[in-house]
Amino acid sequence: MKKVLIFLSAQVCSLLILAQGINTDHTDSMKQQELQTFTVLDTNDGLFTYLPGSVSKIDLARLNAIQPFTLNEVLRRIPGVHVADEEGVGMRLNIGIRGMDPDRSRGVHIMEDGIPVAMGPYGENEAYYSPFVDRMSGIELIKGSGQILYGPQTVGGIINFLTLDPPQKTRLNVKFMGGTGLNFLGSINYGQGFKNGGFTISYVRKQGEQVGPTWYRINDVVAKFVLNTSDKTSLTFKAGFYNELSNATYIGLTQNMWDGGQNLFVQMAPDDRMQVNRFSGSLIHTWKLRKNILMTTSVFGYSTSREWRRQEFSTGPTTNMSGVVWGDTSIAGGAVYMKNSTGIQNRYFNVAGIENKFSWNFNTGKVGHRVDAGVRFIYERANEDHMRGATPSSEVGTPTSNEFRNGYGLAVYAQDKLFLHKKFTATIGVRGEFFWFDRTFNLVNGIDTSYGSKNFVGVVIPGIGINYTPAKWVNLFTGVHRGFAPPRVKDAINASGIAVQLNAEDSWNVELGARFKVKDFLTAEVTGFYMDFLNQVVPSSVSSGSSSSTLVNGGATRHAGIEMALAYDLAKNLGWKKMSFGLEGGFTYQYAVYARDRFAVQSTDTLNLINNKLPYAPQIMANMALFFQTAFGLNVRVSGNYVGDQYADDLNTIAPTADGRKGLIPGYFILDATASYKIPKIRTTIRLSVKNMSDNRYVVSRRPTGIKVGLPLLFMAGFEFQF
Repeated sequence: MKKVLIFLSAQVCSLLILAQGINTDHTDSMKQQELQTFTVLDTNDGLFTYLPGSVSKIDLARLNAIQPFTLNEVLRRIPGVHVADEEGVGMRLNIGIRGMDPDRSRGVHIMEDGIPVAMGPYGENEAYYSPFVDRMSGIELIKGSGQILYGPQTVGGIINFLTLDPPQKTRLNVKFMGGTGLNFLGSINYGQGFKNGGFTISYVRKQGEQVGPTWYRINDVVAKFVLNTSDKTSLTFKAGFYNELSNATYIGLTQNMWDGGQNLFVQMAPDDRMQVNRFSGSLIHTWKLRKNILMTTSVFGYSTSREWRRQEFSTGPTTNMSGVVWGDTSIAGGAVYMKNSTGIQNRYFNVAGIENKFSWNFNTGKVGHRVDAGVRFIYERANEDHMRGATPSSEVGTPTSNEFRNGYGLAVYAQDKLFLHKKFTATIGVRGEFFWFDRTFNLVNGIDTSYGSKNFVGVVIPGIGINYTPAKWVNLFTGVHRGFAPPRVKDAINASGIAVQLNAEDSWNVELGARFKVKDFLTAEVTGFYMDFLNQVVPSSVSSGSSSSTLVNGGATRHAGIEMALAYDLAKNLGWKKMSFGLEGGFTYQYAVYARDRFAVQSTDTLNLINNKLPYAPQIMANMALFFQTAFGLNVRVSGNYVGDQYADDLNTIAPTADGRKGLIPGYFILDATASYKIPKIRTTIRLSVKNMSDNRYVVSRRPTGIKVGLPLLFMAGFEFQF
């Protein structure tokens, strides 16, 4: 039945498009340009101006200037985005947008070149893998009603990572960086163009012996081939392999360990190991059916394995102790007792999908239209296997549980951008998301079983946006859209195989803002937002610390705030063409609270959580950067990032608990600096970067089981060669 629905939807969409394409013309006001295969936004043809909502794009030049050690450094510079570090290396993204919980980036739809990258885009939208910043050519973020073209998550935002395209000529780029903690980064990118296309192959090796408490080894290989099969058609094939081995752990410091200030980066569970392997492939075919119609068909698939060994522990003396104790045993809950056993939790994911989308332009009278429509089907399968090892270093153990989760997601969407006037556009869109899923248990608590259940969620997501350009230098926009995110399969069907009445996340999101561009020296954006959640799902996963005292159906929440971004180049303003000097920055004020009566029990008291602030939603975030670029190749950039106070639990506990898991997380400020010098004669760039220049000690998280400390002082230096 699902296959029939998909086939019929695709055929209907095709017929409508072909019908619209007959006897249609293109208007000058639309500034038609063929859709870029891999680009969500295009800032060159006016689409950026007409996008209905807040958007951000970081290009390759800015990435090179920032010289990021992790993706986190880049994303936290975008207004409205809160990134919670986990291990300091950025192997797992924890992104919260506009007050959303950042745990595993569950409220964000993450793509690479327009293809989803989550473990399971519908059933388990978790960022255990994230694309490598060292092979990116840009990053795009949409937070407004333009999200409905993507999904299934449309509650927080859409992030699209762009990889390098094949060059027109032969290109070889080699980079080596090394620094404190025996960090090493080596990358090689080779690309070559030919008459009908080109290819590019990149390899990145990244490793460190002690970045805070973390050691890691990462290998990342990606190849992309583009072939123009005719003047109207092209094929793009991309394949990738990612391998990670690290001592990632969930355990954190107790409060007295943090207060003591000693051994803040100690490896409390030295035998913990995580290995992530990912194989991915995609094939994209573009076909210019007519002058004004473009069809893009994408077929993609990826397989991800996450094998994690974590030493077991308790907050009090118990049996099977290893003899290792951290913290202060004289304080109740102030110590961590390491056990002589380990939990082995392996998860395997397979995802396959196909998407057929169209873009076409036509007129109805004096009104121009740019219509984007498509159909997408995704199949995802997860296998979770748990064992208990007899020692902290056991690689195998006694099986305790085994289960399979299957999901079938169907999306149908259409959006019409109406050019009503040369200064006025309206965008109307709708998206349908339908998800069938099941969960089957083969082993529970070491006992063979055979039970499970099925469930279904579906929703229609409307959106509308308006853009008005009263002058060339300013664009006003507003938009309203429905936010939607399906529940995790593990939450919607519980461990007893019962389908829980767990609602999807559902919200109404409103934006009002303005974009400014004065020639080429000043750009700015100011956006006010309001998000009204009918139901926000409170994370119940281990990674979230299970700190919520409420049920998984979190109920109503309200998010409101203002975001501002600014980039000003004084040198360009003064007409100095051979240099650049100025500043850029962003500011966010957000207020995210529980909007209706909601009760929790603490000790013997029943508390109403209404108007309590949401966990991990800092009220104030700000960043600022000064940059200086000369004609003789010197580039210098100094940047600062501030994150305000935030709570670690829904009770808004201020005084820290002894185990470090609850309590206020004080605000912190981080100062970074980068410099580079380009020597054209030998095609070499010398690079230097310093992260956390003041070596500030700060808490980034109290989840899941204790305090996580922010990245310490990091110094990196190296060379980049271009041939």
